[in-house]
Amino acid sequence: MAGLTKDVKRVVLAYSGGLDTSIILKWLQTNYGCEVVTFTADLGQGEELEPARQKALLLGIKPEHIFIEDLREEFVRDYVFPMFRANAQYEGLYLLGTSIARPLIAKKQIEIARKTGADAVAHGATGKGNDQVRFELSYYALEPDIKVIAPWREWDLTSRSALIAFAEQNQIPIAKDKRGDAPFSVDANLLHVSSEGKVLEDPAQEVPDYVYSRTVNPEDAPNEPEYAEIDFERGDAVAVNGKPMSPATLLAHLNALGRTHGVGRLDLVENRFVGMKSRGMYETPGGTILYYAHRGIEQITLDRGAAHLKDELMPKYAELIYNGFWFSPEREMLQALIDRSQEFVTGRVRLKLFKGSAFVVGRSSAYSLYDQDLVTFEEGASAYDHRDAAGFIKLNALRLRTLAKRARKMELSKQSEHFFLNEHD
Repeated sequence: MAGLTKDVKRVVLAYSGGLDTSIILKWLQTNYGCEVVTFTADLGQGEELEPARQKALLLGIKPEHIFIEDLREEFVRDYVFPMFRANAQYEGLYLLGTSIARPLIAKKQIEIARKTGADAVAHGATGKGNDQVRFELSYYALEPDIKVIAPWREWDLTSRSALIAFAEQNQIPIAKDKRGDAPFSVDANLLHVSSEGKVLEDPAQEVPDYVYSRTVNPEDAPNEPEYAEIDFERGDAVAVNGKPMSPATLLAHLNALGRTHGVGRLDLVENRFVGMKSRGMYETPGGTILYYAHRGIEQITLDRGAAHLKDELMPKYAELIYNGFWFSPEREMLQALIDRSQEFVTGRVRLKLFKGSAFVVGRSSAYSLYDQDLVTFEEGASAYDHRDAAGFIKLNALRLRTLAKRARKMELSKQSEHFFLNEHD
């Protein structure tokens, strides 16, 4: 693989400023002899990004080739919110926090490659995970002839000690806490934080409490519930407790509420796209609140047919995002259908947050399809005639009655045949 891309002149690297991507940066310079452009995205991971600039300068990157962008609003507005309109959950549980961030990072890398005249892009994903697929499918969808470098699939730095030795040989600064093996790996953005590997690899063992960083232990959460109201317009959250907020500000606010009440923890064994099972721990406090709130407003504003069709399509949509097909025509087709369904998904949802849970306790909308006159047990002036139910039931029972008659006929035939045989024994 390395031989196919050795003619690289300039590469855009997805760069965090951490030890691993700093090693990749130097490796690209020494192994490919190419110029490196760094791209560092602020997706709300909660880390100071200016050190990444200083690290890149230290490693010889030209100032004009260091890109650091605040993508929080774009991330939530153009990626998280469209996904949440679909109520997307991979394998019925995972809110896709890592998956949804990769296409945006890849898109920006391609944009920077065009701007700087780079002929290649590189990422720090390993050869065992899903992220390599997500990055590279996105690269190729946006720039079909781009060269892709995946160091973890090429180099021989296969151990932590080898990485440390390479860093020392090349004068790459190593923080004291990075010299030993990390107890687990972490990926974070404004939507979630995920942890996997090492102490989490045995799915029979409970996740140690020190792994959690975005939520308090539900057992230690307040003993009194807190109520929150979320306003929606056309399927997107726009305000909390009556206060309008931008997409990223709103999600950050919900994260704070969820953190306090221990909402959004998930211990999951999932099926990776590359074929293996993996165990991960996810914390998605604000996203979990948003998920239940959106479900709540849809309950009164979506027609049954539309709601059920959405639920049938959701697993496919979620799988496309998980597997890295955000920029595929099938995802865009499903998105158009989902967005059309949100035309009247406007209103307010009230939730109760308590000890790790978010409960919908109220919902209202000017577009509500809920008709109390129709559903009340009290006699009211409504268009519903109880006598109509008899014909409705008989029509729906027609095929069931036909099947039952055939079954009875066959049973009688068997009994008759059995009697005939016994008579002539």
